[in-house]
Amino acid sequence: MKAKLALPLCLALSLLACAPPTVKPMNPSDDFGVIRETPHRGADDLLTGGLGIDGLRNASAPSIAVADEPTPAELRRRAIWSNWRGIADLRAGGAAGESLPMIPGREFSAFATLAGARQPHRVLLQLPDQFDPAKPCVVVAPASGSRGVYGAIAVAAPWALPRGCAVVYTDKGAGSDYVDLAQPQTTALDGRQASVDGVGGFAPTTSASSGIAFKHAHSQDNPEADWGRHVHQAAQFGLAVLNRAYPQRAPFTAANTRVIAVGISNGGGAVLRAAEIDDELIDAVVAGEPNVTVEGHGARPLYDYATLAARLMPCALLAQDDWPVPPMPDGLRAAATQRCASLAARGELSGATLAAQAADARAQLLAAGFDEAALHSGVTTTGFDLWRAVAATYASAYGRFAAGEHPCGYRYALLSGEGAERPSSASERALWWSDASGIPPGNGIALIDPNRSGDDSDLAGLDCLRALWTGDDENARRVQKGVAETRAAPPRAGLPVVVVHGREDGLIPVAFSSAPYVAMARAADRPVTFWLIDKAQHFDAFLAFPDYGQRYVPFLPKVHAALDAVWAKLDDPAMAIPQSPH
Repeated sequence: MKAKLALPLCLALSLLACAPPTVKPMNPSDDFGVIRETPHRGADDLLTGGLGIDGLRNASAPSIAVADEPTPAELRRRAIWSNWRGIADLRAGGAAGESLPMIPGREFSAFATLAGARQPHRVLLQLPDQFDPAKPCVVVAPASGSRGVYGAIAVAAPWALPRGCAVVYTDKGAGSDYVDLAQPQTTALDGRQASVDGVGGFAPTTSASSGIAFKHAHSQDNPEADWGRHVHQAAQFGLAVLNRAYPQRAPFTAANTRVIAVGISNGGGAVLRAAEIDDELIDAVVAGEPNVTVEGHGARPLYDYATLAARLMPCALLAQDDWPVPPMPDGLRAAATQRCASLAARGELSGATLAAQAADARAQLLAAGFDEAALHSGVTTTGFDLWRAVAATYASAYGRFAAGEHPCGYRYALLSGEGAERPSSASERALWWSDASGIPPGNGIALIDPNRSGDDSDLAGLDCLRALWTGDDENARRVQKGVAETRAAPPRAGLPVVVVHGREDGLIPVAFSSAPYVAMARAADRPVTFWLIDKAQHFDAFLAFPDYGQRYVPFLPKVHAALDAVWAKLDDPAMAIPQSPH
């Protein structure tokens, strides 16, 4: 039986004198190799890198003194800034609040590798000075989306660190460790570019000599199949670090340390996969808007509905009034009009008018299981071209294709102003780790489609991506096998699990993900709690757009409320988890 933890917060220790970050290699006597330790106190901290709420709200990234050679401290601060801004509602009066506490402490980072994997995943533990080794608690937080190792900082840290809990992150085999194949370097633990040899970071295997490789697409590991194992190994890393940080209190084990796993989006899917592992290391799970798929119950895998939506949704949106306003709505409408015409000319849409064709596209999506709420906010995903970016990346990952081997010919490169491929500069490479989201396009890197032609230039490539799901050739079978490897099973018996999802999520629709997962779990006699949040969509960061801020409510506070609920449940097992958030 694990020790029960007191709910009241510990008082923060006084800030210590500011000292420059140092690297303190620890004895590599376990499976994690060398662990890098850095202190973060004084003008620096764990929660915001010393930026505070005002610095996080600043639209300009923290500065770099020497563009080609940023320091590890500068890169860390930028990574924290970019990941907060990519996830949280930072508006004045928004869900993040008007202040964030300074949390002094230490960070411990390492490369961890799963048995059988080609490439490592990053793990990083934040240990606040107010951590109480007599009442140890660890929150495990896999990155949202394909983000880097700080990709869940806004999800877990503001809830866990003020409680004195350690937070351990993993990039779950994705992340922003990009490699320019024309001048290959890898990314060291501290975020700086380094020689591929001897560092231990992402080093792609490929015959391609140009273009950009990134871990999610090009590791050849199908990382999504192992997301649960990444989370589990990150939790083990957390206990290993605590054993070294507090040897007088060791060993920290599953029996005496409270471990909660929390994640959103891909991170939400990851913690649900970790919930399947039957060794009682993890005590409770909170999964927000999880990208998860199961067998039956109306589930559809992300690759299936993303490739379907990429083709049909632009046209279908023309049958919808009152769009949430994305960037460049006029351009989106023009592209949507062309898509309707293209599909109608092939006989894939019925109707002699644009309105009739749009209505038919919409009807096909509804028949496929999209609901009205998901279609309404799907304009965001369509407007930012996320369906295509996701499908291209995941096709490569599921099929375990190396860089340069994409079955539809997609590749990634930097382009000149004239559209020609060009080499990356040292200053560009230096900021990929801190600034990138884990899936191009972005940060100067373009998604190159060799199939582009005609007025509807993206359609041929999208047809190829869709055929990898509906077809039966060797490449299609590779992708379909990879998707099958990601299916979730029920959580272990007795594990408290709360699934939280926004009803109007247009990227990971409830009907394809959370609802089928909960139905599957309950059919297996696992009483998973399901909170469905009205007027919540997928991206809290988009609430900064005035139209979105008026239409939708913040989602992350509901995830934190679910963490409160499972914490109370672990304190008192007789207490029932509420069936809806307060």
